[in-house]
Amino acid sequence: MNRLQEYLSSHEISEMHPSDIAKILKELEDSDLNEAIKLVPKDLVGDVALALPDRYFDFVVESLSVDELSHAVTELESDDQLEFMQELEEVDESVASQVFDILNEVDKREITKLQTYEDEEAGAYMQLEVFTAEKNEIVQDVIERFARLRHANKLENIQNLFITDNNAKLEYTIGLDDILIFDFSKTLQENIELSGDSFEPKKGVDIDDIKLIVHDFKEYDLSVMPIVNSYGILVGRITSDDIYDIINEQATEQMYNLAGVDDEAEENYEILEAGKKRATWLSLNLFTAIGASFVIGSFAATIESVIALAILMPIVASLGGNVGIQSLTVVVRQLALGEIPRKEAKRIVKKEVSIALINGSIFAIIMGIIAGLWFNMPMLGVVIALSMVINFFVAGFFGAVIPLFFRRMEIDPAIGSAVILTTLTDVVGFFSFLGLATYILL
Repeated sequence: MNRLQEYLSSHEISEMHPSDIAKILKELEDSDLNEAIKLVPKDLVGDVALALPDRYFDFVVESLSVDELSHAVTELESDDQLEFMQELEEVDESVASQVFDILNEVDKREITKLQTYEDEEAGAYMQLEVFTAEKNEIVQDVIERFARLRHANKLENIQNLFITDNNAKLEYTIGLDDILIFDFSKTLQENIELSGDSFEPKKGVDIDDIKLIVHDFKEYDLSVMPIVNSYGILVGRITSDDIYDIINEQATEQMYNLAGVDDEAEENYEILEAGKKRATWLSLNLFTAIGASFVIGSFAATIESVIALAILMPIVASLGGNVGIQSLTVVVRQLALGEIPRKEAKRIVKKEVSIALINGSIFAIIMGIIAGLWFNMPMLGVVIALSMVINFFVAGFFGAVIPLFFRRMEIDPAIGSAVILTTLTDVVGFFSFLGLATYILL
């Protein structure tokens, strides 16, 4: 804990960043965390808590009083307030209720409003703090109002002015740098008309799927997006830092799903829960492995006649599995990034099959020569070469087709794909290799 004490005592509070404090806290022993969290400036403790992995939130709740937790919430922006309260409810619903009760009415109202949205809706991720002006306001008045709010620390991370009509409907989005070249004596509407630019906003609707918002941020390189309701009334904004977090979460979820792991169970650090989730996929994998074993068992006589087959079998299955995972990973990731429109599905399948066949032919020749020389059986080399080409084709084809089929069925392409693909490559690999060996060698 000395490092944190030294850090806090040797820096001005204004120079500290919550992420820097969080990094130090993560390096401490659990036994020191409660005392260390108490040293964090109360204005920063909310941001620090959200910068830490989920399991540390228990220590935050243990270390701070209800009043301190309530103060931490008031120092956060509205979207972070919601996240903090959600984390708090998961740790201790009673404490969360007490904290909520002593918040001011504005914070209560904002948190309650954001809680009305579903997890996948854009509204659940937006900030309610926006800088707006009506189109008939004088630019000088708008700038003076912005300065007052900024000096009072009521606005943070503002890059754009959202301009509405008299009914709060969003009409324009203007960067603060554009306002500086406006005629300060004229209205915003007059300046916009004189400039010749449309300033038409790229906006999202509060009930849109957050994936659509993420796509627009990446597609148009946005730093902020205004969010409106179904009537076009401005209700909030989503900023790029929130989008980065969502992208990281989606990427993590994809990787976990490909491996047959539940991301929520893993992040909660509950051993039994995580183990149970993993066991579900392992049990499915067990049955598929048994299926592959039945294929091998049906060729027991062939294996007994040519012992070399038992030595070479894992090579066929292993390489086929790796080829399939390569295709699967590429297609799943491109689907997640929205880079494969439905009309290009056939092109993607052809591409993956072509790559698989090219690699399959190269490695088939190499392995065929090695096997023939190794066991002094030229026809054994032919068998394994043909089998590898067949398995590479199947791996490339199904590595592309499985996630594309899942998308068509509106299922997450990452879920279960790897298990299904591995089963196919194992079964086809063993069957083709041993079947060809039975036909050619015996």
